[in-house]
Amino acid sequence: MKQFVKKIPKVELHLHIEGSLEPELMFSLAERNAISLPYSSVDALKQAYQFNNLQEFLDLYYQGAEVLQTEQDFFDLAWAYYLSCQRDNVLHTEIFFDPQTHTERGIDMGTVIHGLMRAKQQAHQQLGVSSEYILCFLRHLSEESAIETLQAAKPYLSDIVGVGLDSSEQGHPPEKFQRVFAMAKQLGLQRVAHAGEEGPAANVRNAWQLLDVSRIDHGVRCLEDEALVAQLAEAKLPLTVCPFSNVKLKVVSNLSEHPLPEMLNKGLAVTINSDDPAYFGGYLLANLEACAETFAWTAQQIADLCHTAVQASYASETRKRELSQLIDNCLAEFN
Repeated sequence: MKQFVKKIPKVELHLHIEGSLEPELMFSLAERNAISLPYSSVDALKQAYQFNNLQEFLDLYYQGAEVLQTEQDFFDLAWAYYLSCQRDNVLHTEIFFDPQTHTERGIDMGTVIHGLMRAKQQAHQQLGVSSEYILCFLRHLSEESAIETLQAAKPYLSDIVGVGLDSSEQGHPPEKFQRVFAMAKQLGLQRVAHAGEEGPAANVRNAWQLLDVSRIDHGVRCLEDEALVAQLAEAKLPLTVCPFSNVKLKVVSNLSEHPLPEMLNKGLAVTINSDDPAYFGGYLLANLEACAETFAWTAQQIADLCHTAVQASYASETRKRELSQLIDNCLAEFN
């Protein structure tokens, strides 16, 4: 089964590129850019990766992002992630990036996007990995800041498939961002939003209905509202669940208590993802392996999850057919 999980073609839909910044690369970029880190070594930094909640993680996440200064830094960051995709047989990925994390430090939007795009093109050509980028608004900042960010991104819309909403969920409900999401829709952009991670089930409903999203990122707390669960299942609205993240940020106490089995039993369109793998202890393959073992999933169940991710993606219909066929081929070979 472990060989099958490794071999099956995968799609990742919930990955923050800044959250894939491994400690070794962080130290390398800090040295390149003459930035002093408040940690004496890679091991000392890893020791700091003990979080009691989302905010404690975010504080370290934003601090780590300060080493990203140049186009080459963003290329190196993304390229390292694409290499992990090759290793884990992730054939398509949809990557979040947080421009405000960088523009607030005086980094130009173009510097960020050009670096990421170079890596995207190289990954497609050299690794056969297809990808899309989703520009996320930081919800702890104002909607005005989000609108300014969307305006600044207009020259780069051909490089962006959609917009998302991330950062601190508590105190920053989806309705705060209705105008900017309506503007993104008018620009023809796809829309996703983090909801129901630390926030209540109402955030899932409001992200879906008020922001008109086509995917919910996390969404585990939707289970608190039975009517909502039934509606989500009927609509087949994808939920991009991140198991290791939920454990690391204390959404659940351990993986065996994760509501994934219940979500699947209720017919929800769940996908498995790694969120911020450098901080949470594993990339997509590690998340999928751990879940398969913990919940005793069959090969068919794993293939079904992979198919759900393909259908929930923003890949072209041609690419979706390719990926679905590769999953079926792998399953047939295993059986």
